[in-house]
Amino acid sequence: MHIVVVNDKMQRGYKYKITEPVGKNFATDFEPELTPKEMLQLGVFGGRYMRDCKKEFPKDWFSKAKFYPEGLPGHDPKINYFGVDASQPLYVWKKKGWINGKYDPRGWFQWYCRYYMGRRIPEEDIKQIKRWRAIKRHAAQIIKNCKPGDLSCRKKQRQALLHWAYDSRRM
Repeated sequence: MHIVVVNDKMQRGYKYKITEPVGKNFATDFEPELTPKEMLQLGVFGGRYMRDCKKEFPKDWFSKAKFYPEGLPGHDPKINYFGVDASQPLYVWKKKGWINGKYDPRGWFQWYCRYYMGRRIPEEDIKQIKRWRAIKRHAAQIIKNCKPGDLSCRKKQRQALLHWAYDSRRM
């Protein structure tokens, strides 16, 4: 068992245990199609997300990550794989109760990165996996309304799915 201590812009002194091997032993109903590293390389969240978390995760996750320049406010949708904005501001996530500041103040993707690394918090894991499964409804809309492989169809939904580790390029 390994203990991780987090000190970034949104968490100071937060500690968690790694109890599972990296990328292994996921819940049976949780089968993401993309790893956090792949998501960062494709372009997600306008390049804003996790720029100050590089010490917490493996360096190779960030070697080809697409990030918006440090020190500049906002994000750039052109960095996203589909070149569109498919995110809601952090204040919306908080207002809707999607973020648990105790564990993951940045939301689902931060939870996924830590889960991928081997952290397990049963009650939080159940909640986040339920949210992950619910987003799949967007995949059904792409399949119903787009020709297979037409990446120009429903770009915003495709980008949103990438944010949730669904590989919408394969639909």
